[in-house]
Amino acid sequence: MNDVLAYVGRPQPRVDGPLKVTGRARYAAEVAVEGMAYGAVASSAIARGRIRSLHLAAAKAAPGVIAVLSHERDPGLPDEDDPYLKDMGAVPGSPFRPFCDDRIHFSGQPIALVIADSHEHARDAAALITADYDAETPQVDLMAAKAAAYVPPEPRSGIPPPPPPRGDAQAAFAAAPVRLQEDYRVAAEHHNPMETMATTVVWEGDGRLAIHTKTQGVNNPKTYVCAVFGLDPDAVRVISPFVGGAFGMALRPHYDLLLATLAALTLKRSVRLTLTRQQMYTMGWRPDTLHTVALSASEDGRLTSIRHAAVQATSRYEDYQEPTVNWSGLLYACPNVTLSYELAKLDTSTPSDMRAPGAALGLYALEAAMDELASRLKIDPLELRLRNYAERDFNEDKPFSSKELKACYRQGAERFGWDRRRPEPRSMRDGSELVGLGMATGCWEAMMQPHAARATLDAEGRLEVACGTADIGTGAYTILSQIAAEALGLPIERVTAKLGDTTLPKAPVEGGSWGAASAGSAVQAACAALKEKLLAQARGMNGAFANAAIAHARFTADGVALASDPAATVAYADLVRAAGGDGIAAETEFEPDEEFTKKYASYTHSAVFAEVRVDEELGVIRVARLVSAVAAGRILNPATARSQILGGAVMGLGMALHEETVWDATLGRIMNANLGEYHIPSHADAPDIEVIFVDEDDRANPLGVKGLGEIGIVGVAAAIANAVFHATGRRVRHLPITLDKLL
Repeated sequence: MNDVLAYVGRPQPRVDGPLKVTGRARYAAEVAVEGMAYGAVASSAIARGRIRSLHLAAAKAAPGVIAVLSHERDPGLPDEDDPYLKDMGAVPGSPFRPFCDDRIHFSGQPIALVIADSHEHARDAAALITADYDAETPQVDLMAAKAAAYVPPEPRSGIPPPPPPRGDAQAAFAAAPVRLQEDYRVAAEHHNPMETMATTVVWEGDGRLAIHTKTQGVNNPKTYVCAVFGLDPDAVRVISPFVGGAFGMALRPHYDLLLATLAALTLKRSVRLTLTRQQMYTMGWRPDTLHTVALSASEDGRLTSIRHAAVQATSRYEDYQEPTVNWSGLLYACPNVTLSYELAKLDTSTPSDMRAPGAALGLYALEAAMDELASRLKIDPLELRLRNYAERDFNEDKPFSSKELKACYRQGAERFGWDRRRPEPRSMRDGSELVGLGMATGCWEAMMQPHAARATLDAEGRLEVACGTADIGTGAYTILSQIAAEALGLPIERVTAKLGDTTLPKAPVEGGSWGAASAGSAVQAACAALKEKLLAQARGMNGAFANAAIAHARFTADGVALASDPAATVAYADLVRAAGGDGIAAETEFEPDEEFTKKYASYTHSAVFAEVRVDEELGVIRVARLVSAVAAGRILNPATARSQILGGAVMGLGMALHEETVWDATLGRIMNANLGEYHIPSHADAPDIEVIFVDEDDRANPLGVKGLGEIGIVGVAAAIANAVFHATGRRVRHLPITLDKLL
């Protein structure tokens, strides 16, 4: 098929690349207007308690300070939860409401906002603010809090609770000849994108605001600020064309948006608020999670039972939830499955979605347990997975829309050289290094959401496609331009994609890997509607088109032609001029096929293979190679798709060996809230990563695509952990695997 396609399915350089490498791409903290004021947040010094008194005088007297806002002077924010729940990413509970009272919920909570005539003056003045507290003892240790864990009484919207048990897992486990039960843990992680959270609110007079903010969907912050401040939606515009990394943390509006808007409305002037790197640790974190996995099998390796119980951290004020254990009932065929999920409250901020929420955690525990079971059975880990291959989704008892996981296993193993693996731990070495080979399975739901899009062709034959979705660094500008260019037969240089603006056709937040399937289908539909309009115009201008249907027309760089007679062509410029306007436009809405989704389960799958080298004396772990074979439907752009898998794989490496947010158990304060002590993989840590895209035909959406943002990370940490065991013979079940745990 790719031999006849002009753009879709072929590598295409990022159309937004020149803007980014030349610095012309404007981010939220780079918008500047005349007379702008600057904000800086003063943060709490305790993790739990109350503010007895705030000391603001020094800050107010500091050079350049315009105003200081806090809870002490009623800022006019709503006292009730309902307006704050207009957040599309809200979870059950009472959302965080800064400056609404004197209560401290987590360390680093904003307690005051300084507005000054420069960023430097604002930062200096904020550092002068102190407070007297009635401090309470915080609880930030999940192991200590798990005794009070509970089943969330209200499920989070869009997050299915664990499916009901099937069969009798307890009895099957007791009767099985081979049994395994172990505890696993994944430490808390923080997102740490390059761009910190920032909001610039431009005061346009008469109460009109243009809000530039870091977000994964402009319509969510608009709805949120309009509800909280009682603003007319027609007076608020939110713009976010570029996002410097988000990974889920920018799905919800954070306090930079609320406080910058509060300051702009209070002062009736433009305000920019940028959070520091340390303040980024007051939000956006993958929750600390405890797992107990119990597997039983017959002697030939057929699973007879699966039990997976998880306890996950949440804040005191909200019940944040992820589908952490559900994957254990989906990935393998097993007649007896029991899954359970509980929360434990900590004195922290609410966790947030982080690349593959739930799956990255739950499948680490399951895939590590499967590796342990394979070792106990003396069966090759890949063979064990093939013996328990699921041909349908047993959680919902549905067939898959497509599933090429077996091809992922086969192609990944061949490329990796899995057949060279010796089964015994510590049996492979290279000089002073122990060599380990491990593998794991990845899975992520192929989701879709309603999106609208508009396609407009101007008199010069230039096409603009517009959608309110976000490009969070994943390449949306490029793939939408590819889809549009191919639909109209235009050079991609004549196509412009406009995203990230509430004046554009509406779209939800960009997350869950649904962007390409949803926004892409919307753009394709808008281009199809535009082609119908162009053909209708051609019928009235050239008799040769009088009875032509869309199947009889060809759309080229020059205009609309008849497939049977290419000489019969009407130029786009003539079509637009005859229509009497600056352009011809069509706007449509894409809705997922509900009947299809009721009938079929749709997932992306992957097989991840890892090679590690471990210094036998020092215990230093080096990941030498990763191979990720991915089945994700049709690949729109192999170059940007590969980048998605590479990024996910490096994040998975971080989860396995590096990343861990550490709280001081006494103070409740994060002790490594900086990039010097919070370890993320560097270039030196990144191994040779090979990506294979397995051919897969899928019918879940018109494009046949499945999202790639999440699948790249799922399974990576487990594959590395399994490789470390193979190299050393030591099973470390608490991620990250650090020297102290290995030695």
